[in-house]
Amino acid sequence: MALACVALAACGAQQPPDRVERLDLDDYRGRWVVINYWAQWCKPCREEIPELNDFAQRYPEVAVLGVNYDGARDAELQAQIDSFGIRFPTLLEDPAAGLGVARPQVLPTTVFIGPDGALAATRAGPQTLESLAEATGQAPPPKEGSESRL
Repeated sequence: MALACVALAACGAQQPPDRVERLDLDDYRGRWVVINYWAQWCKPCREEIPELNDFAQRYPEVAVLGVNYDGARDAELQAQIDSFGIRFPTLLEDPAAGLGVARPQVLPTTVFIGPDGALAATRAGPQTLESLAEATGQAPPPKEGSESRL
């Protein structure tokens, strides 16, 4: 009996997010989708990743997905994901053509898809926690050091 309880507890344990997936907007209908293009050689991309990780953690109702601009695959892609500390799924295929948008010419670039599945915005340059929340209509994160007082 005790063994069964341990097994059930293990089944309910949180698993790390999938590292790689393909984009099917139907899977995200009713949710905001944030797609971030990054590359290993892009210093602003590396600096932006902690903001995206924080956003993905604070706003789990928004899907945050990455795209490796250079099309790295398999072990090379995983090594880059690990090197950047990316904690959100990375798409295997560039979704630009399927979304009807041009492939970015500047990195980082972030594409915002609204809950209706339509393109809402494309922003070039590094995003912040605040700019991501604003672009997706989320409540702004509390200012650092601020406390709510009753």
